[in-house]
Amino acid sequence: MLSKIVIANRGEIALRVLRACRELGIRTVAVHSTVDRDLKHVRLADESVCIGPPQPGLSYLNIPAVISAAEVTDAVAIHPGYGFLSENADFAERVEESGFIFIGPRSETIRLMGDKLSAISAMKKAGIPCVPGSGKPLSDDMHENIRIARDIGYPVIIKASGGGGGRGMRVVHAEAALKNAIQLTKTEALAAFQNDAVYMEKFLEHPRHIEFQVIADEQGHCLHLGERDCSMQRRHQKVIEESPAPGITPEVRERMGQRCVEACQAIGYRGAGTFEFLYENGEFYFIEMNTRVQVEHPVTEMVTGIDIVREQLLIAAGQPLSIRQEDVVLRGHAIECRVNAEDPKTFRPSPGRINIFHAPGGPGIRIDSHLYDGYVVPPYYDSLIAKVIAHGTTRGAALARMTTALDEIVVDGISTNVPLHRDLIRDAAFMAGGTDIHYLERKLALD
Repeated sequence: MLSKIVIANRGEIALRVLRACRELGIRTVAVHSTVDRDLKHVRLADESVCIGPPQPGLSYLNIPAVISAAEVTDAVAIHPGYGFLSENADFAERVEESGFIFIGPRSETIRLMGDKLSAISAMKKAGIPCVPGSGKPLSDDMHENIRIARDIGYPVIIKASGGGGGRGMRVVHAEAALKNAIQLTKTEALAAFQNDAVYMEKFLEHPRHIEFQVIADEQGHCLHLGERDCSMQRRHQKVIEESPAPGITPEVRERMGQRCVEACQAIGYRGAGTFEFLYENGEFYFIEMNTRVQVEHPVTEMVTGIDIVREQLLIAAGQPLSIRQEDVVLRGHAIECRVNAEDPKTFRPSPGRINIFHAPGGPGIRIDSHLYDGYVVPPYYDSLIAKVIAHGTTRGAALARMTTALDEIVVDGISTNVPLHRDLIRDAAFMAGGTDIHYLERKLALD
C-alpha cells in the first residue's frame, strides 16, 4: 500500500481523497494556497505545505511547488483530484520523472486523450462511434473548410482540439458565419489552451449527454460501472447528474460499456476514466474522454456500492482490481445536484463568509462538501461548494429524497444556486426523464 500521498487539490474533492486515504491507512499531505489554510482537509491532513499565493497559477498549477511538497514530506505519490493539473500530461510526466507515482493514467495516455483529434482517431480505431466531422485540424483554406461543412451538413460546431471544460466551441448555422466562427475559435483556443488547432463536427440539435465510468488496473484488467446522464447543463457545464440514465436498457448498457472496456485495453489505460458521448435517436457518438475522477462520480458509487477513489489508490499501489465485471450490479437510482456559490438568477459568483451551514440528512442522502460554519469561500476558484446526492430504490424515490434534501439544506451568508435546483427537481420535463443538453438554457431563456 502507498505510505503517504500528496493531495494536489482543494475543496470537496481534496476532502474526498483524504477520507479514502484514511480508510486505507495512507498518510496525507495537503498542499494549499495562503488563502486556503483553513480548508477542512488541510486541518485534517497529517501534514500540510503552503505552495503559494491564492492565484491558481502561482499555487495549485505550480508544478515545481507541488512536486517539491512531495519531496520535502517524503510522500510516494500525488493525487491530482479533478481540474487544476489532473489532466496535464506534462505534470504527470514530471511526477513520474521525479520518482513519484501519479495517481491516474500514464502521461502518454493523458496526452493521447487530451487532444480531441488524437482521441477521436484512437476511438475510431477501437470501434467507438464518433460524431461525423473533419477528423483533422481545419486549415486556412476556406474553400476546403466550406466543402467539409457542406459534406457534414449544417449546423456544425467548431471545437478547439486542446479544449475542455465547455470552452473553445462555437455553433455555426449558416455558411456565411463559418469563416468568422473558425477565426474566433482559433483565437480563443490559443489564449485558453496555447493551441489554436480547431476541428469541425456535426452539431446535434437535441442530444443527451451520456457517459460511461471505467476503471482499469496495471495488469490489463478493465471494467465499466454503468452510465450517467449529465444532460442538465448550462453553458456546457453540468448542473445535475444521475445514474443510471433514464431510458438506457441493460442490453444497451452492456454493449456500450463493453466497447468502452475494449477501447481502454486498446490504449493501455490505467486508473479511473470516463467516456463521454452525445446520445440522439438511439445512437451514441463519442466526444471526449476524461482521464481522471469526475465531479459526478458519487452517483455511480451510490448505485454500484464501489468506492472509485479507493480503487484509484489501490491501482496506483500496483494492486489488481478488487472486483470483476460480474460483480458490478446497479441497484436503485442516484441523483446529484451541484451546489455553487453563485446567484441563482444571474449566476454571478458569490464568495464570502458562511454564517450557517446545515447539511440535510436522512436515508439515502450523501453530502460531499468542505463547508463549515465560519468558512470563507474565496473568489479565486471554481464556485462548487457542495454536492447533494440522493439514492433511492427507484428514480421516483431518489427524486423525492432529493426534493426533501434541497428543502432542508441551509447555506447562510452567501448566495447559492439551491433555489434553481429546487425548481429543476420539480420540473415536469426533468421528472419525466430524458431531457436534452439544451433544455436548461431554453428554460432559463423563458424564465
